Amino acid sequence: MPILSVEIVTRPDEQLRPELAAELSDRTGEVFGSAPGTTWVKVVLIPEEHYSENDCTSGSIHPVFVSVLKEKLPSPESMQAEVAKLTEVIAQICARPLENVHIIYLPEAAGRIAFGGKLTRK
Repeated sequence: MPILSVEIVTRPDEQLRPELAAELSDRTGEVFGSAPGTTWVKVVLIPEEHYSENDCTSGSIHPVFVSVLKEKLPSPESMQAEVAKLTEVIAQICARPLENVHIIYLPEAAGRIAFGGKLTRK
């Protein structure tokens, strides 16, 4: 049930491929070992002028921020391996350098997220 929120800071006049979200869900689903239809991805575009880094000119930096929500979090060792694969896949699909892909794991969803009116179980 991984859910990814992918926020992409876009370059001026950058046009992202219409199939980007589908490609992200398919490829990240492979990383997670998800069954079909169980990795969900939403993509939000952030225009360059709506992004900044303090005390620097961020005009040449166009990062990707990814929030990952999973029912249960993997062990630290497994998470590191997962992060490495996710970073590579997301960087490739979004045409960004690895160092511009930032992944944030949210707290476990079990017991605190509802789907279709049913709370997930711990």
